[in-house]
Amino acid sequence: MWSAEPIRVLVTGAAGQIAYSLLYSIAKGDVFGKDQPIILVLLDIPPMLPVLDGVVMELQDCALPLLRDVIPTDKVEVGFKDLDAAILVGSMPRKEGMERKDLLKANVAIFKTQGAALDKYAKKTVKVLVVGNPANTNCLIAAKSAPSIPKENFSCLTRLDHNRARSQVAMRVGVPSDSVKNVIIWGNHSSTQYPDVHHAKVNNHGKEVAAFDAVKDDSWLKGDFISTVQQRGAAVIKARKLSSAMSAAKAICDHMRDIWFGTPEGEFVSMGVYSSGNSYGVPDDLIYSFPVMIKNKTWKVVDGLEINDFSRGKMDATAAELVDERDTAISFLGV
Repeated sequence: MWSAEPIRVLVTGAAGQIAYSLLYSIAKGDVFGKDQPIILVLLDIPPMLPVLDGVVMELQDCALPLLRDVIPTDKVEVGFKDLDAAILVGSMPRKEGMERKDLLKANVAIFKTQGAALDKYAKKTVKVLVVGNPANTNCLIAAKSAPSIPKENFSCLTRLDHNRARSQVAMRVGVPSDSVKNVIIWGNHSSTQYPDVHHAKVNNHGKEVAAFDAVKDDSWLKGDFISTVQQRGAAVIKARKLSSAMSAAKAICDHMRDIWFGTPEGEFVSMGVYSSGNSYGVPDDLIYSFPVMIKNKTWKVVDGLEINDFSRGKMDATAAELVDERDTAISFLGV
């Protein structure tokens, strides 16, 4: 019935709440295609294995035809073997009173290990998406720790921010969110990120107009809109007492599906990718969120977009934060 060979997809932090919202979508074919059988590999830390067994039971009980096997594990040699795709959700969360430096140090250790495991066990064609925060820097450390896998195969998630920006504009104009395209998230997946709508288009009752013309409120677009998107994660935590899970899982699906099947003609999306050689004056050797178009599983930064002074300042500020994060993280790499 299925001609395709199963692909092996790893999700780390698989007993956590993002994974709980994510695994069903992957297993039923929403991400890698409706005729692509899947072997799901679920990695988590040893104390979470009993919980993971419950997740495995539920996946079995979904009776999903595409799901060929589910492999729960706490061992990297099992988790990273022969992977086609790796979604690295697990990371050390920030605990109260924890210095940012300590958080970075703990995560450098995790992503150095996982990068080395990708290098040793995964296919060289593996596509790696880092979700666990600080996602950009964790992604960079994983990529640096996997020298035999092309840097272009690594990306980090800023699609959630992208979707938040798209939705804010759509609600403001009163159109469905798919009537808004080409918003951009520049930089770090943190509160310094820059949600930019200078190049966005809104389909308003059949007519495509620039976002600034559709919204007709420049001060909102340059003020509250930006801070709403930047602070949205914190707002969800404040309200739910838990971090974004459903929306994060949806963004992961969007991101991976676009890598697998490409972006629609004339549209671009945001993802954190390797910055070296970019045309926007962003420092090399960072994982920085850019507008990208994807074809044949290969992303390309959208070049030639005009950057005004307002945007330049915000793009530089988030780059400076990433340089600082990178330098701190790299100082821990040798440890």
